[in-house]
Amino acid sequence: MTISRQSAAHVKLVLPSKKHKPVVYYTLPAKQSARHCTPQAPLSPACLPLHIDKHTMLELRHLSKSYANARPVLANLSCRFEAGEFIAIMGDSGVGKSTLLNLIAGLDTPDAGVAQPILVDGIAMSSLDDAAATRLRRSRMGFIFQAFHVLPHLTLLQNVALPLLLNGLPQERAASMLDAVGLKGRGGDFPQQLSGGEMQRVAIARALVHKPALVLADEPTGNLDPDTAHSILQLLRAEIKANGSCAIMVTHSLAAAEMADRTMILTKSGLQNATNPKENIATFS
Repeated sequence: MTISRQSAAHVKLVLPSKKHKPVVYYTLPAKQSARHCTPQAPLSPACLPLHIDKHTMLELRHLSKSYANARPVLANLSCRFEAGEFIAIMGDSGVGKSTLLNLIAGLDTPDAGVAQPILVDGIAMSSLDDAAATRLRRSRMGFIFQAFHVLPHLTLLQNVALPLLLNGLPQERAASMLDAVGLKGRGGDFPQQLSGGEMQRVAIARALVHKPALVLADEPTGNLDPDTAHSILQLLRAEIKANGSCAIMVTHSLAAAEMADRTMILTKSGLQNATNPKENIATFS
């Protein structure tokens, strides 16, 4: 992650990407306080949902991804994920789980050949320019990164409130989300005062605070002790069910996967539902 000043007024959070140019996850004022954030323009009419199943939050259509020397990582993935679902995805290291999340979020680019390989809430990601993709991520997605991407010059409360500020929403929910992840009374602290597990909890609170339609979670409990991990996953599940959202969680933890509505296994052969999760998943945990 890099934070670069584009002008005296704004700063951009730029995430690592295998694209040829940096990917902006969102923009915010360059001051230490986030109070001066101004909501940006909504999605244009051209980005309105297509006429697909109204209950489908995410659809993959023959999605493929290859890297250098045409090395395939993901091949011909097709799947639907419904609103209100909490899905766990497991698989061997290096099989492409994090790559899949980055593709869904528009942080990486699928292979050419399929016109609309990724539909998020009915919107074809391939139809969006960089600015529109940034607005969609900001308003309709919550992403829990393995590397946290907590902004060091903002307090914990400001970090969590950032999606609310950028979307023009009331900020009161930020404090309650900090409470919900076990950081009550820590809103004035800065990230450098936190442990890795605490930073992960801030990232989780930030991803959920604006009630996104789609939550993408990359190893969300990897730095948490078992008890804290269980309570955080209970919170994630409760938020998804209450808001009618969809959550896709990549994890190596069988305990985490067991809290999902269904578990899928990603292999070189594709993405399949686990027919017997405890037997099929044990090798990945």
